Amino acid sequence: MSSLFAFLHHVAAFTLVSALAIEFVLLKEKLSTTIARRLLLADLMFGVSAAAVLFVGLLRVFFFEKGAAYYFTNLPFLAKLALFIAIGVLSAGPTKEFLSWRSALKKGQAPITPPEKIRGLRRVLHIEIALTAALVLCAVLMARGVGSIG
Repeated sequence: MSSLFAFLHHVAAFTLVSALAIEFVLLKEKLSTTIARRLLLADLMFGVSAAAVLFVGLLRVFFFEKGAAYYFTNLPFLAKLALFIAIGVLSAGPTKEFLSWRSALKKGQAPITPPEKIRGLRRVLHIEIALTAALVLCAVLMARGVGSIG
């Protein structure tokens, strides 16, 4: 069972990273109805995969791996959790913006978003990508037993 949940956790994590990359690439394009719809879909994929990462990850911590006592005394795990939360908080801005486009899209119109707003969204995504890379580093350190304080 542990292997199944490790697999599910990794699939969700890779989906999350893919969705983030898709959002980043799509924001380079001229904002059209098609691009806006794809961004909404990618953001939904990001949110669903983040929820799956969290849910499956918590199941692994409490039921399928080394136990909560191990993880909550491991500095890379705590840093990984903090980074995950930071990414989630940062992602709220782009999600709010993308969701604000729904009324224009329902009318068949491309959302009107100033270039500086798009640059700001890309900046946030840059930060999310960098934090995700740091999160992966923490996952590797944690898996190798680095940073246990207990």
